[in-house]
This record gives sequence, C-alpha cells and structure tokens, in this order.
Amino acid sequence: MGWRVRGVRGATTVEANTYEALERAVLELMEEIEAQNDIDPREIVSATFSATTDIDVVFPAKIARSRSQWENVPLLDVQQMYVNGSLERCIRVLIHVNTPLEQHQIKHIYLNGARDLRPDLVYAQI
Repeated sequence: MGWRVRGVRGATTVEANTYEALERAVLELMEEIEAQNDIDPREIVSATFSATTDIDVVFPAKIARSRSQWENVPLLDVQQMYVNGSLERCIRVLIHVNTPLEQHQIKHIYLNGARDLRPDLVYAQI
C-alpha cells in the first residue's frame, strides 16, 4: 500500500490558563504525536486545534507553529463545544498527515487529564 492521508488525534490538559502552561502542554503533545507516529512535519497536510472555553491566553496553533518545520503547516484553532461536566482546560488536536501507516497503526496520544477521554488507548499512557 502507498502513502495516504491519515488522521492523528491527540489531547492534553493544562494545570492553569497561562502561556507557560499551555506552551509546555502543546509542545509535549506535539513531540509525542510526532515521535510515536514517526511523523515528518513536511508531510503534515493540516492540523486543527480545539480548546475548552477556559483557555484563552494563547492560540495552541501559535505554539505549534513555533516548532521546527511547522511554520508553513496550515493550522486552525477552534473553541471546543461546551458540554456540562466535560473535561476542563483541555486542548485537542486533529492532524492530517501523509504517511505509509495504515489507520489502525496510528497512535493517538492522550496525555495528562485527557487520558480519561480515551482509556481504551493504553499505548498512549505515556
């Protein structure tokens, strides 16, 4: 099978609504997604970030764009839909990437409190 566009999901939480906390969390999440899926940023088609309403100090995409080879990746930030009782201070990402991996081989990464969103993904318990 040849290369195809695949979706890679990830999420994390931050301990506070500060630039420093968001920077740590977003960089950790992006590094782990790239490492676990052997992603070359030049093969990324696009990425969409969502943040819960209690995160408003910086766009997660701005932090991601600061990474090496991410400056030309099309990025979008949106606000996560509010659901009563849902996880607070959560950043989610959906990355579309050209990869030789089959969809079932993709490792979706859920860190910190976001691990509770997908407890079925035990390999993401980093």
